[in-house]
Amino acid sequence: MDLHSGLAYWIIKNELFNYFHPLENDYKIDVAIIGSGITGSLIAHELCKAGIPCAVFDKRTIGTGSTAASTAQLQYEIDIPLCEMSKIVGEDFASRAYHASLESIADVGKVLKEAKVNADYKSLSSVWLASYKKDVKLLEDEFEIRQKHGLPVEYLNEKDVLKKHNIKAPAALKNKEAAQMDCYAAATGLLKYHLKKKELELYSHTEIVDWKEVKNGYELETRRGHIIKCKYVIIATGFEAGQFLPKKVMNLLSTYALVSQPVHEDELWPERSLIWETKEPYFYMRTTIDNRIMIGGEDEEFQNPDKRDKLLRNKIKKLERQFKKVYPDIPFIVDMAWCGTFSSTADGLPYIGTWPGKDRMYFALGYGGNGITFSMIAAQIIANELSGKKDERAEVFAFDR
Repeated sequence: MDLHSGLAYWIIKNELFNYFHPLENDYKIDVAIIGSGITGSLIAHELCKAGIPCAVFDKRTIGTGSTAASTAQLQYEIDIPLCEMSKIVGEDFASRAYHASLESIADVGKVLKEAKVNADYKSLSSVWLASYKKDVKLLEDEFEIRQKHGLPVEYLNEKDVLKKHNIKAPAALKNKEAAQMDCYAAATGLLKYHLKKKELELYSHTEIVDWKEVKNGYELETRRGHIIKCKYVIIATGFEAGQFLPKKVMNLLSTYALVSQPVHEDELWPERSLIWETKEPYFYMRTTIDNRIMIGGEDEEFQNPDKRDKLLRNKIKKLERQFKKVYPDIPFIVDMAWCGTFSSTADGLPYIGTWPGKDRMYFALGYGGNGITFSMIAAQIIANELSGKKDERAEVFAFDR
C-alpha cells in the first residue's frame, strides 16, 4: 500500500537518499530491524550505541514511507488528554506515559547532536487552543491534572491568548517543552552516520514476505527467496506491522497536510509555537526552517488509498480556511500538499515490546500523533531489554497493559 501521496515537503527540501542495496544472499545477524523510517533509524542508533550487531531492511527506498509524510512535531501531549486517558488506563500509567513523552523530546535532540545530524531540530512552545467555549472545561481539568503530576503547563484565558499569541480563542494551555524537526533528514542522517562508522548493515528494496520462529530466533524470507537468520527481529513498520501481529490492535486514519510558500519572518506568529486545537479531528500548525507554514489535520477513517487521495483537493480548501480562522492576516499560499495513512489506538498509547509468548519478536509501533517521541521511547526500551536491563516504562506500553 502507498503510505502517502502528493508532494511531501521533506522529499523536496532534502536530497533524496538514493540508496539501492537489496539483499542478494542468505544473511545472518543478531538483530534484524524491519523498517528504515524514523522508528527503525532510532532503534538502529540505540542498538549500535549498545554494541548490539544489527541490520535494517526496508521494501522501499530508504525513509520514504510514513516518515516522509510526517509533520514532525514533538510534543509531550498525547492524542488523548491526560484527564481522559487516566479514566482508560489509570492515572498512574497515564501520567507515566506523559512523563516518558516529555523526556523523549530532549532525548531526540541529544541523539541528533551525538550523531552530528542536522535535522533542523528546534525547541519551541506548544499552545493547545480551546476551539469552542464548551472546551474550556476540558482545558481546566487537563491543567489541574497536569499540575498534579508535575508536568509543565500554563493556563491562558481569553485575554492571555490574544495578548501573548494574537489568537482569538476562549482559552489555551501552553508549555515551553516542545520541539520540531525534519523527520526525513533525521532518519536518513542517523542511518548514514552508522553506515559510515561501519556499525550497521542497511538493505533497501528487500521485502520480508514470510517468517518463522525457530530455536533461539527467527528466519525471515525475502520476496527474492533469501533467508535472514536472526536472534531477534524488530518490527518498525508503522501500521504495516499488522501482518506480523496475531490480531488487529489499531485503527487506520487518513490525514492531510499542506505547506505554504515562504513568508517574511516578521509575518509569522509569536514564538513560532506549535499550535493545535481541541476539536476532533484537530487542526495543527507549525513553521519550517525556511519560513514556510505547515498545517495539517482533517483526519478521517481510512478506507483505501484511492478514496484518501481523491479527497485531497477538498481537504486543501478546508485546511486553508481553518488556518485563516486562527491567523486571518498571515498570507498563506499552498506550495505543496500531501495525504497519508497512520494508525491510532483506543487509549492513545503506542505498542512497544513483544507479543505475549513471542519473546524474540519486538514491536515498535508509535501509533498516533506522537510517532517520533514514541519511537524514541521504543528505541530505548528495546535497546535496554536486549542489553539485559529492566526498563520500567515497558509495562506502560506493553500489549497486555
